[in-house]
Amino acid sequence: MGPFDLLDRWPAPRPCAAVVQRVPGGTTEVVVSEGDPSTVCGWASVTKLLVALAALACVDQGTLDLGDPAGPPGATVRHLLSHSSGLAMEGDEVLAPPAKRRIYSNSGIEVVARRMEELTDRPWREILLRQVAGPIGMRSVFFPPERSPAWGAKSDFSDMVALAAELLAPRIVSAETFEEAVSVVFPGLPGAVPGVGSYESCDWGLGFEIKGFKVPHWTAPGGSPRTFCHFGRSGAFIWVDPDAAVACVVGGGARFGSWAKQEWPRFSDAVLGEFS
Repeated sequence: MGPFDLLDRWPAPRPCAAVVQRVPGGTTEVVVSEGDPSTVCGWASVTKLLVALAALACVDQGTLDLGDPAGPPGATVRHLLSHSSGLAMEGDEVLAPPAKRRIYSNSGIEVVARRMEELTDRPWREILLRQVAGPIGMRSVFFPPERSPAWGAKSDFSDMVALAAELLAPRIVSAETFEEAVSVVFPGLPGAVPGVGSYESCDWGLGFEIKGFKVPHWTAPGGSPRTFCHFGRSGAFIWVDPDAAVACVVGGGARFGSWAKQEWPRFSDAVLGEFS
C-alpha cells in the first residue's frame, strides 16, 4: 500500500495531494500528484503563509522591520507573526503581555497586513499578489470580498503546490531571512495549536508553525523537529521537512476535524517513508 492509498480512509470528498522533493542543484520536483490540479481549494489559515512571505520580502527590501512596533503596547511585527503579541484570536482584546504566551491570533496577522498597507500605500491583496503570488508563478490565487488576510485565500490546487515548492527551495526571500522565519521565535512559550492540542512549549516561527517536540501533532510523528508547516480548517495543509528535503501539500478535501488528528500523521509518515 502506498501513501496515497491512505487517502481512501479520509472523509469525502477525496482531496488533491502532492509531494515535492528538493533535487540536486537546489531545484524542486513534484514527484507524485493526485487529483485535478484545477480543483479550487479554500486555503483557510494556510493563507497566513502568504502574509508571512510578503512581510519577509518587505523586510529584505527594507520596507518593513521585524522590530517595528505593531499591535498591543510593547509588541512588534516579530511578535505578531509568531503569535506571541498577546492578542486574542479575534478582535482587539489583549490576553497576555508580549512574549509570554503563544496565543494563535487571526487579529495579529491582520495587523501585519495593515502595517504593510501603511508602508507601501497598497491594499493587502495587491501586496500578497505582487510580493508572493506573482514571483512564485501562482496564476489563480484570489481573495473573495470580505475575506481576511489571515484565512481568506482560494486558488487552484496547482498554486498550492507552487507554494510548497517555494517553501522547500525559497527564491523570493533571502536565505538569512527565511532561516529566521522557520526557526523558533521566543522559545519555550506555552500555548496551543487550535484543534490539535496544548503544549508547554508551543514552537512557532515567523508565520510558520514549527513541529518541534509537540506530541500529539498533525504532521509525521517520525518527521524532523525542524518541520515547518501550517494547516487550515478547510482541510488544506502544507508541511516541509527540511532534513528529508520533502514537502507535502493537500487541498480540496474534507474539512479539518477529529478524524484528521489520526489520518494526517499516518499519511504524512507514509509520505516520508516513501520519498525521503
